[in-house]
Amino acid sequence: MSRRAIASTALFALALSACTTVSVASNPIESRWVGHSAGEFFAKFSPPISDTDDGSTTIYNWRGGYKRIKLQDGRTASVSCTAKITVSSSYVIRDITIVSDRPGATGPSYCTELLTAG
Repeated sequence: MSRRAIASTALFALALSACTTVSVASNPIESRWVGHSAGEFFAKFSPPISDTDDGSTTIYNWRGGYKRIKLQDGRTASVSCTAKITVSSSYVIRDITIVSDRPGATGPSYCTELLTAG
């Protein structure tokens, strides 16, 4: 094999590996939790209600953060957050998709307030 072919193959492999390892969080919840242990998440916010294996990942259905909050307009509301959390075989969070959300005490998303606080 020529040096040019070897160099081209090596560059292609390098470019391909760079593409598959780059991940950009699309929201504050993912920025906070993607790459962290699912155990840390569930210990802080409560265990999942169910799970489904999906190849090398597990998708957890989670609901938590049950609370009564005072809204900006002075009314009170019962709130909670529901999400699907995709976890790798090493129990690392790969994706969080919010399934059900309500306005929070200080903005449009109670889930964001809950899951990104401290």
